[in-house]
Amino acid sequence: MDPQRLDLRGLKCPLPALRTRRALERAGAGAVFDVICTDPMAVIDIPHLVRQMGAILEATERDEENGRLVLRFRIRAAG
Repeated sequence: MDPQRLDLRGLKCPLPALRTRRALERAGAGAVFDVICTDPMAVIDIPHLVRQMGAILEATERDEENGRLVLRFRIRAAG
């Protein structure tokens, strides 16, 4: 199953976490998401949300694009 991509670059807290929550709530068991954010608070908010929802945080990456922080999360929906 290919991961669904959530490109949330440019959104500020709390929108990345809220949109990720909505995607996880709508997803079937075991669905995989690649979430991409530029909000520095996402490094705290997304892992907390994943734990709260019982999902699995499979990977986290930190990069820079054009001098801007980019965070990537691979998340597997619960179930």
